[in-house]
Amino acid sequence: MSKLHLYNNTYLDELRQIQDDPADQSVRVLFQNPDLISLINSWTEIPTDIPKDFPSQLHDFFKFYGEVSEKIPSETMEKGQELFNLKGDLYLAMLGFYSLPYCYAFSDGAQVLVRSKRILESIGERLGETGSFVLEIFKPGAFTTSKEAYLVCAKVRLIHAFSRFFVEKYAKDWNSDFGKPINQEDMIGTNLAFSLIVLRGWRKLGFRVSEEETTQIMQYWKWVGELMGINTDFWPDNSKEAFELEKLIRKRHLKESEAGRKLIGALKNYYQYTIPDPILSSQTEGILAFFLGKEASKALGLQKGISIQGDLLGQLFKLSGWRNSGSLKGYSGFSRQMKSSQVEQFGKELRISLPELNRS
Repeated sequence: MSKLHLYNNTYLDELRQIQDDPADQSVRVLFQNPDLISLINSWTEIPTDIPKDFPSQLHDFFKFYGEVSEKIPSETMEKGQELFNLKGDLYLAMLGFYSLPYCYAFSDGAQVLVRSKRILESIGERLGETGSFVLEIFKPGAFTTSKEAYLVCAKVRLIHAFSRFFVEKYAKDWNSDFGKPINQEDMIGTNLAFSLIVLRGWRKLGFRVSEEETTQIMQYWKWVGELMGINTDFWPDNSKEAFELEKLIRKRHLKESEAGRKLIGALKNYYQYTIPDPILSSQTEGILAFFLGKEASKALGLQKGISIQGDLLGQLFKLSGWRNSGSLKGYSGFSRQMKSSQVEQFGKELRISLPELNRS
C-alpha cells in the first residue's frame, strides 16, 4: 500500500513531538551511572549476553539489537554494500558537499546542531566521525558476518538522546516552535539526506542512477533507520514516495536561520583550509551552492560564484578519489584513505563514542 497518504502536515506535525523513548530512558540512566558509559565505549560489539547488572532500561535497549538482527534483510545488505564498494568515494563526497549542508538549511533541525559547541568548534572531527559511521555501516559483511555496525548504530542513537537530554536540561533559549529536539521528522529528514540526497547529488554530477540503485539505497537506510530509532512506518518504499516526502519536509522547514548560517560558515571555512585539492578548496562556496540549489543556498547565504558544470565536477571528484585511494580501489581504498587522513589531521582514527560525563 502506498505511503503517500501519510505525507501531510498533520502527520508530520505529530512526528515533531515524538522522539525516541527507549534511547531517552537509557540516557537518563547513563547520566546517573557514568561508569557504564566507559564500559559501553570499551565494547567492540554488543555482547550476546547483556551484563546482568545493567539497569532494565539499558538491558532492553541493547537486547533490541539482538532480536532485530534475526530479521535482517540479507539481500538488501549485500546489494547496498556492493553499490558502496563501487561508488563509495562519490558517496562520501556527497555527504560532505551536499547531505550535511542540506541539513543545515532546515532551520528548526539546525537549532540542535548549532547548540553543540563541538560541531562549530571541532567540525573536522564531527565530519570525520560521520564518515567513519557511514564506512562502518557499509563495510562488507556489516550486520551479517560483522556485528560491529550494530554497536555503532546504537551509539549514534544514544548520542542523539544525549543531545536531546542536554538541550532540554540546559538550553534555556529553546523555542517550542522548533518542535522537540531531534524528533522523528528531523531523524527521517536526516536519513533522507544520507540516502536520497546522495543519489540526487550523483545525478547533478552527470552520473546515471538506476531505479534499482535507488531502491537498494532506500531499503538499506530503512534498515539503518530502524536501528537508529526511526519509525520506519513513514519511511518511503520507492523513489516516488521518497521524492514526495522530501519535497514536503523541504517546504515545511527550508528557510533562513542564524543557526544554519553559522553551521555553513564553519563548514565552508574548514573546507577552504583543509581540502588538499586546490581546485576544490578554492571553489568551496560555489560547489556547495551548486549542489544545494538556489533556494537552499539563499537560506544559507551562499554565493554561486563561477558557473560549474556538473559532469566536469563529477570527473574532478572521481579523479580526486582515485588519487587519494592510491592503488587500492573499492571499500579498502576508501577506508584506508579516510583513516590515513584522520591520523594525519587528528593524530588518531576517529571512532563513534558516547560522551564521557564529568564525574566531579
